[in-house]
Amino acid sequence: MSKLKQMRDFVRQELEHIPDSPFPQGELRLAYWHLRMHSLGRKGDRNKTPKAILEESLAIVRPDYPDFEFEYDVLFFGKVTKKPKHKK
Repeated sequence: MSKLKQMRDFVRQELEHIPDSPFPQGELRLAYWHLRMHSLGRKGDRNKTPKAILEESLAIVRPDYPDFEFEYDVLFFGKVTKKPKHKK
């Protein structure tokens, strides 16, 4: 089994904890897929947790959908902050 296939299978299992609809959920899943695959790659940060990746993904998609309440499995990811933290 190839490393890439293993990574894809691993991320697909994590994505089972993020619903795929309604529409903005798909945007969240797309951002999560991209960031998680990168984190697992050769030059990625393999120490990033699923929660950290989800927080980054939410920071990417929330500005486009400020009134949408994104859903995810809190038992799997843990509680994520409502709004992204702004760096000063």
